Amino acid sequence: MNLDQIYAPVRPGLDLVESKLEEISGNEIPLLSQLLQYALLKVGKRVRPALTLLSGKFYNYDLETLIPMAAAAEVLHIGTLVHDDIIDNADMRHGKPAVYRTWGQNSALLLGDYLFSKAGSLASTTENLRVIRRFSETLMTISGGELREGSHNFDLPTARDNYYKWISDKTACLFVMASECGSVLSGCPEEQVQALKEYALYFGLAFQIIDDMLDFVGDPSALGKPIGSDLSEGAATLPSILYAEKHPNDSLVQAIIGDHRKDLVPGAVEKVRESGIIDECRSIARGFSEKASLSLDNLPDCDARRSLKALVAFVIERNK
Repeated sequence: MNLDQIYAPVRPGLDLVESKLEEISGNEIPLLSQLLQYALLKVGKRVRPALTLLSGKFYNYDLETLIPMAAAAEVLHIGTLVHDDIIDNADMRHGKPAVYRTWGQNSALLLGDYLFSKAGSLASTTENLRVIRRFSETLMTISGGELREGSHNFDLPTARDNYYKWISDKTACLFVMASECGSVLSGCPEEQVQALKEYALYFGLAFQIIDDMLDFVGDPSALGKPIGSDLSEGAATLPSILYAEKHPNDSLVQAIIGDHRKDLVPGAVEKVRESGIIDECRSIARGFSEKASLSLDNLPDCDARRSLKALVAFVIERNK
């Protein structure tokens, strides 16, 4: 199944989310409107709003509350990307220059702050205390995760555990928020809310591992960024960690991350590609995806559940 087929049960809702994002982009401040349009419109796969809507499809599918929450999930996500690009000195995002590269760091920082605030405002329109609390906790988790990662030096014995914690905090937690809030707003029984949260956690881990794997073997034009970007930015992702574990006497990864030797990145990418580690990464991601799929087994059998299962399979096989 492709994304259009997977999203079919909630396509009308996703179209409304897109309209909401267009509405947000029409700010009366010309510069802010320009920044919002650049960052928000026609970018990404809209996975987080899709998770919100699909998780809300099991019981009372109330678009009046689900649409603002789905938009809030996407706006929060994009706000984190705007700030991440500054932190990582990234050049490209979604196939075009990062916001700060075009408008400068000050404008990008303020745009990210605005997006966080706007996302919180959207979440608050649900008037659901649990949802509002979860939104705030998620933003704290993402911020804290970045600070924790930034304070760590590369330490091989703990690198893999640190990586899983990092991707849980920076990626999976937003998926968990989307699924929890969607299910809560639809009146899911608590047992099923927890099942959807578990699904989203494992789905998020698999999603990020595949994303990090594609940084070594993907098509740059499809990814919208150069191969080896994560390593160039000093990020110790699963492929480089596994390489360092299997080749403890080769200090290549440590030199790139610890000494900022960007000139060594092409060689490291080639070594990872030739080592068989990419297949191991996909196998680990597949293990998380299987756990995600199993988490859904006690939910009502419906189009939404089938789409959530298909989404996991799609992520494992994606190449961009």
